[in-house]
Amino acid sequence: MKLLARITFEPGKCGGRPCIRGTRFRVMDLLELLAAGASHEEILRDYSFLEAEDIRAALLYSARQADHVVLVGG
Repeated sequence: MKLLARITFEPGKCGGRPCIRGTRFRVMDLLELLAAGASHEEILRDYSFLEAEDIRAALLYSARQADHVVLVGG
């Protein structure tokens, strides 16, 4: 998917954690800003290198990571 291409992984950058478009700005950093209550507009204003599609990509990436089967022992 084109949107997810904005999420990059580089072994020498941020320990290989998912980042936004090759920057050192991690998906986790963006998600934590949103969780703390920052609006999309605030984030885009404070981090001028980010684009609205980066926020959408981070949310989609996170949703896909959370969509897995959980095995419960019986």
